[in-house]
Amino acid sequence: MFLCGFLCTFAAVKIKEVLSALERFAPLPLQESWDNAGLQVGLTETEVSGALLCLDVNEQIVDEAVRKGCNLIVSHHPLLFRGLKTISDLTDVQRTVMKAIQQQICVVSMHTNMDNAKDGVNYKIAEKLGLGQVRFFAPKTVDGIEAGSGVIGTLAEPLAADDFVKAVKKTFDVACAMCNELLRRPIQKVAICGGAGDFLLDTALAEGADAFITGEMHYHQYFGYEQRIQICVIGHYQSEQFTSEIFRDIILRECPGVRTCIAETITNPILYL
Repeated sequence: MFLCGFLCTFAAVKIKEVLSALERFAPLPLQESWDNAGLQVGLTETEVSGALLCLDVNEQIVDEAVRKGCNLIVSHHPLLFRGLKTISDLTDVQRTVMKAIQQQICVVSMHTNMDNAKDGVNYKIAEKLGLGQVRFFAPKTVDGIEAGSGVIGTLAEPLAADDFVKAVKKTFDVACAMCNELLRRPIQKVAICGGAGDFLLDTALAEGADAFITGEMHYHQYFGYEQRIQICVIGHYQSEQFTSEIFRDIILRECPGVRTCIAETITNPILYL
Protein backbone atom coordinates (compact mmCIF):
# COMPACT_ATOMS: atom_id res chain seq x y z
CA MET A 1 0.00 0.00 0.00
CA PHE A 2 1.36 3.42 -0.83
CA LEU A 3 0.86 6.56 1.21
CA CYS A 4 -0.09 9.71 -0.61
CA GLY A 5 -0.60 13.26 0.63
CA PHE A 6 -1.95 16.10 -1.50
CA LEU A 7 -2.74 19.71 -0.71
CA CYS A 8 -3.90 21.63 -3.80
CA THR A 9 -4.34 25.08 -2.29
CA PHE A 10 -0.66 26.01 -2.21
CA ALA A 11 1.47 27.74 -4.83
CA ALA A 12 3.45 25.58 -7.24
CA VAL A 13 6.74 24.28 -5.87
CA LYS A 14 9.86 23.72 -7.96
CA ILE A 15 12.01 20.63 -7.69
CA LYS A 16 14.94 22.71 -6.49
CA GLU A 17 12.87 23.80 -3.47
CA VAL A 18 12.23 20.18 -2.49
CA LEU A 19 15.91 19.38 -2.98
CA SER A 20 16.88 22.33 -0.79
CA ALA A 21 14.50 21.20 1.96
CA LEU A 22 15.98 17.70 1.95
CA GLU A 23 19.52 19.06 2.00
CA ARG A 24 18.72 21.42 4.89
CA PHE A 25 17.64 18.38 6.89
CA ALA A 26 20.60 16.24 5.79
CA PRO A 27 23.32 18.53 4.39
CA LEU A 28 25.49 16.99 1.67
CA PRO A 29 28.75 17.51 3.66
CA LEU A 30 27.46 14.81 6.04
CA GLN A 31 27.84 12.15 3.35
CA GLU A 32 30.82 9.79 3.35
CA SER A 33 33.70 10.53 0.97
CA TRP A 34 32.84 7.59 -1.32
CA ASP A 35 29.17 8.51 -1.65
CA ASN A 36 27.24 10.42 -4.34
CA ALA A 37 24.19 11.91 -2.66
CA GLY A 38 22.21 14.81 -4.12
CA LEU A 39 20.97 15.45 -7.65
CA GLN A 40 21.36 12.39 -9.91
CA VAL A 41 19.37 13.11 -13.09
CA GLY A 42 17.13 15.89 -14.35
CA LEU A 43 16.27 19.56 -14.23
CA THR A 44 15.43 21.26 -10.94
CA GLU A 45 13.71 24.41 -12.22
CA THR A 46 10.65 22.32 -13.16
CA GLU A 47 7.52 22.49 -11.00
CA VAL A 48 6.87 19.32 -8.99
CA SER A 49 3.89 17.30 -10.13
CA GLY A 50 4.48 14.72 -7.40
CA ALA A 51 7.34 13.04 -5.54
CA LEU A 52 7.77 9.25 -5.50
CA LEU A 53 9.77 8.18 -2.44
CA CYS A 54 11.81 4.97 -2.45
CA LEU A 55 14.90 3.12 -1.28
CA ASP A 56 16.42 2.24 -4.68
CA VAL A 57 15.91 3.56 -8.22
CA ASN A 58 15.40 1.15 -11.13
CA GLU A 59 13.31 1.03 -14.29
CA GLN A 60 10.28 -0.23 -12.40
CA ILE A 61 10.45 2.73 -10.02
CA VAL A 62 10.57 5.13 -12.97
CA ASP A 63 7.55 3.34 -14.47
CA GLU A 64 5.69 3.76 -11.17
CA ALA A 65 6.53 7.46 -11.09
CA VAL A 66 5.08 7.83 -14.60
CA ARG A 67 1.90 5.96 -13.63
CA LYS A 68 1.40 8.18 -10.61
CA GLY A 69 2.18 11.44 -12.38
CA CYS A 70 5.33 12.11 -10.34
CA ASN A 71 8.17 13.96 -12.06
CA LEU A 72 10.46 13.69 -9.02
CA ILE A 73 11.94 10.53 -7.49
CA VAL A 74 13.58 10.79 -4.07
CA SER A 75 15.62 7.72 -3.20
CA HIS A 76 17.88 6.70 -0.34
CA HIS A 77 20.44 4.77 -2.41
CA PRO A 78 21.95 6.83 -5.25
CA LEU A 79 21.21 5.80 -8.81
CA LEU A 80 24.74 6.89 -9.76
CA PHE A 81 27.59 5.80 -7.52
CA ARG A 82 30.28 6.31 -10.16
CA GLY A 83 30.45 8.09 -13.48
CA LEU A 84 28.95 6.64 -16.65
CA LYS A 85 31.09 6.59 -19.79
CA THR A 86 28.15 5.39 -21.87
CA ILE A 87 24.39 5.88 -21.66
CA SER A 88 22.72 3.08 -23.60
CA ASP A 89 20.74 -0.07 -22.85
CA LEU A 90 23.72 -2.16 -21.71
CA THR A 91 23.12 -2.03 -17.95
CA ASP A 92 20.18 -1.53 -15.63
CA VAL A 93 21.61 1.79 -14.40
CA GLN A 94 22.07 3.11 -17.95
CA ARG A 95 18.55 2.03 -18.92
CA THR A 96 17.13 3.70 -15.81
CA VAL A 97 18.96 6.95 -16.55
CA MET A 98 17.70 6.90 -20.15
CA LYS A 99 14.13 6.23 -19.09
CA ALA A 100 14.18 9.00 -16.46
CA ILE A 101 15.48 11.50 -19.02
CA GLN A 102 12.96 10.37 -21.66
CA GLN A 103 10.11 10.74 -19.17
CA GLN A 104 11.46 14.09 -17.88
CA ILE A 105 11.75 12.76 -14.35
CA CYS A 106 14.27 14.20 -11.90
CA VAL A 107 16.04 11.82 -9.51
CA VAL A 108 17.63 12.94 -6.24
CA SER A 109 19.16 10.75 -3.54
CA MET A 110 19.78 11.28 0.17
CA HIS A 111 22.12 8.49 1.24
CA THR A 112 24.86 8.57 3.89
CA ASN A 113 24.05 12.21 4.58
CA MET A 114 20.61 10.95 5.69
CA ASP A 115 22.23 8.06 7.60
CA ASN A 116 24.46 10.51 9.48
CA ALA A 117 21.84 13.18 10.12
CA LYS A 118 20.05 13.90 13.38
CA ASP A 119 16.58 12.30 13.17
CA GLY A 120 17.71 10.46 10.04
CA VAL A 121 17.67 6.78 9.09
CA ASN A 122 18.94 5.32 12.36
CA TYR A 123 16.67 7.52 14.45
CA LYS A 124 13.74 6.23 12.38
CA ILE A 125 14.77 2.62 13.10
CA ALA A 126 14.98 3.47 16.82
CA GLU A 127 11.54 5.08 16.65
CA LYS A 128 10.05 1.94 15.08
CA LEU A 129 11.54 -0.14 17.91
CA GLY A 130 10.17 2.22 20.55
CA LEU A 131 13.59 3.12 21.96
CA GLY A 132 13.96 6.00 24.37
CA GLN A 133 16.93 8.27 25.20
CA VAL A 134 18.18 7.92 21.63
CA ARG A 135 21.52 9.53 20.78
CA PHE A 136 24.44 9.13 18.41
CA PHE A 137 27.22 6.82 19.47
CA ALA A 138 30.65 7.52 17.98
CA PRO A 139 29.38 11.06 17.20
CA LYS A 140 31.23 13.47 14.94
CA THR A 141 30.93 17.10 13.97
CA VAL A 142 30.90 18.11 10.29
CA ASP A 143 30.88 21.82 9.42
CA GLY A 144 29.58 22.50 12.91
CA ILE A 145 26.74 19.96 12.52
CA GLU A 146 26.30 17.09 15.00
CA ALA A 147 26.28 13.79 13.12
CA GLY A 148 26.90 10.07 13.54
CA SER A 149 26.71 6.76 11.71
CA GLY A 150 24.76 4.94 14.42
CA VAL A 151 22.46 5.55 17.37
CA ILE A 152 21.93 3.93 20.75
CA GLY A 153 18.85 3.93 22.96
CA THR A 154 16.96 1.94 25.57
CA LEU A 155 13.90 -0.27 25.55
CA ALA A 156 11.13 0.71 27.96
CA GLU A 157 11.43 -2.74 29.58
CA PRO A 158 14.25 -5.27 29.32
CA LEU A 159 13.60 -8.31 27.12
CA ALA A 160 14.99 -11.81 27.02
CA ALA A 161 17.12 -12.32 23.90
CA ASP A 162 14.62 -14.57 22.12
CA ASP A 163 11.78 -12.13 22.80
CA PHE A 164 13.95 -9.26 21.61
CA VAL A 165 14.72 -10.98 18.30
CA LYS A 166 11.02 -11.83 17.84
CA ALA A 167 10.08 -8.18 18.44
CA VAL A 168 12.67 -6.97 15.90
CA LYS A 169 11.48 -9.49 13.30
CA LYS A 170 7.87 -8.39 13.79
CA THR A 171 8.68 -4.68 13.57
CA PHE A 172 10.62 -5.04 10.32
CA ASP A 173 8.48 -7.85 8.90
CA VAL A 174 11.37 -10.23 8.34
CA ALA A 175 11.05 -14.00 8.17
CA CYS A 176 14.44 -14.57 9.77
CA ALA A 177 17.25 -12.69 11.44
CA MET A 178 20.92 -13.67 11.50
CA CYS A 179 22.08 -13.70 15.11
CA ASN A 180 24.98 -14.94 17.15
CA GLU A 181 24.47 -17.08 20.26
CA LEU A 182 21.47 -15.82 22.22
CA LEU A 183 22.46 -13.64 25.14
CA ARG A 184 21.76 -15.13 28.57
CA ARG A 185 20.97 -11.79 30.17
CA PRO A 186 18.21 -9.23 29.60
CA ILE A 187 18.51 -6.80 26.70
CA GLN A 188 17.67 -3.13 27.25
CA LYS A 189 20.40 -0.96 25.71
CA VAL A 190 20.30 -1.27 21.90
CA ALA A 191 22.72 0.09 19.29
CA ILE A 192 21.62 0.55 15.65
CA CYS A 193 23.25 1.10 12.30
CA GLY A 194 21.03 0.63 9.25
CA GLY A 195 22.47 -0.88 6.09
CA ALA A 196 26.00 -2.29 6.30
CA GLY A 197 27.00 -1.46 9.86
CA ASP A 198 29.48 -4.06 11.06
CA PHE A 199 32.20 -1.38 11.32
CA LEU A 200 30.36 -0.08 14.42
CA LEU A 201 30.05 -3.39 16.28
CA ASP A 202 33.05 -2.84 18.56
CA THR A 203 31.98 0.74 19.25
CA ALA A 204 28.51 -0.50 20.24
CA LEU A 205 30.12 -2.98 22.60
CA ALA A 206 32.31 -0.26 24.12
CA GLU A 207 29.18 1.87 24.66
CA GLY A 208 27.72 -0.91 26.80
CA ALA A 209 25.02 -1.97 24.33
CA ASP A 210 23.31 -5.27 25.06
CA ALA A 211 22.35 -5.69 21.40
CA PHE A 212 23.43 -4.43 18.00
CA ILE A 213 21.02 -4.27 15.06
CA THR A 214 22.20 -3.75 11.51
CA GLY A 215 21.26 -4.66 7.96
CA GLU A 216 24.23 -6.77 6.89
CA MET A 217 27.46 -8.06 8.37
CA HIS A 218 30.46 -10.06 7.20
CA TYR A 219 30.59 -13.71 8.29
CA HIS A 220 33.79 -13.44 10.33
CA GLN A 221 32.42 -10.50 12.31
CA TYR A 222 30.10 -12.85 14.20
CA PHE A 223 32.99 -14.64 15.91
CA GLY A 224 34.14 -13.74 19.42
CA TYR A 225 31.07 -11.85 20.66
CA GLU A 226 29.30 -14.73 22.40
CA GLN A 227 27.62 -13.52 25.62
CA ARG A 228 29.14 -10.08 25.09
CA ILE A 229 26.53 -8.51 22.81
CA GLN A 230 23.49 -9.80 20.92
CA ILE A 231 24.00 -9.39 17.18
CA CYS A 232 20.79 -9.14 15.13
CA VAL A 233 21.14 -8.73 11.35
CA ILE A 234 17.87 -8.22 9.49
CA GLY A 235 18.80 -7.41 5.87
CA HIS A 236 19.98 -4.19 4.23
CA TYR A 237 16.70 -3.38 2.51
CA GLN A 238 14.64 -4.31 5.56
CA SER A 239 16.65 -2.15 7.94
CA GLU A 240 16.21 0.97 5.79
CA GLN A 241 12.69 0.38 4.49
CA PHE A 242 11.16 3.22 6.52
CA THR A 243 13.49 5.91 5.15
CA SER A 244 10.78 7.04 2.72
CA GLU A 245 8.72 8.13 5.73
CA ILE A 246 11.47 10.62 6.60
CA PHE A 247 11.40 12.03 3.06
CA ARG A 248 7.61 12.29 3.20
CA ASP A 249 7.60 14.15 6.51
CA ILE A 250 10.28 16.63 5.38
CA ILE A 251 8.48 17.41 2.13
CA LEU A 252 5.03 17.72 3.71
CA ARG A 253 6.43 20.03 6.38
CA GLU A 254 8.72 22.19 4.21
CA CYS A 255 6.92 22.01 0.82
CA PRO A 256 3.27 21.34 1.73
CA GLY A 257 1.97 21.86 -1.79
CA VAL A 258 3.81 18.79 -3.05
CA ARG A 259 2.02 15.46 -3.50
CA THR A 260 4.06 12.61 -2.00
CA CYS A 261 3.74 8.89 -2.67
CA ILE A 262 5.70 6.11 -1.00
CA ALA A 263 6.65 3.62 -3.71
CA GLU A 264 4.81 0.31 -3.90
CA THR A 265 7.53 -1.31 -6.03
CA ILE A 266 9.71 -3.66 -3.97
CA THR A 267 13.28 -3.15 -5.14
CA ASN A 268 14.98 -5.61 -2.77
CA PRO A 269 17.02 -7.88 -5.10
CA ILE A 270 17.43 -10.61 -2.45
CA LEU A 271 14.93 -13.48 -2.30
CA TYR A 272 14.50 -15.59 0.83
CA LEU A 273 13.48 -19.07 -0.34
